[in-house]
Amino acid sequence: MLFSGIIAIIAALLADQLSKYLLMNNLSDGEIIPLGSYFSLVKVWNTGVSFSMFNNHGSIGCVLLCTLSLIICAFLLYWMHKETDRLKITGLGMIIGGALGNVLDRIRFGAVLDFLDFHYETYHWPAFNLADTFICIGACLLIVLEIFNGKK
Repeated sequence: MLFSGIIAIIAALLADQLSKYLLMNNLSDGEIIPLGSYFSLVKVWNTGVSFSMFNNHGSIGCVLLCTLSLIICAFLLYWMHKETDRLKITGLGMIIGGALGNVLDRIRFGAVLDFLDFHYETYHWPAFNLADTFICIGACLLIVLEIFNGKK
């Protein structure tokens, strides 16, 4: 069963890094490519965590965020190893793969590349990337499974 988690980690990490590679080499910083009324591709660098929170701590912040992410990944890997539910294992793998994708960005560039921009008129959801998407989908999967399959 652990195999599904390993596949999820690899798939999330590869999809995230490939998408970032393509955007990094084809968009200028701050460039916006509209792809409809509510969605654009934009190249922005996030030195903080979710929604650019805590983004003014320089290289110390980067080291702390990487360290915290890797500690959480280690805990999730332990949980994944002990877990018996294939869907939970897959959800954990998606979270780990996404987190590792963002850690790789922080190590290589000192920031995370975000490029998915959803908006309505002048309202914008903060830009994010595929790693963030995999983390959210994996977390939602774990929550839904726990709600519907949780032991009473």
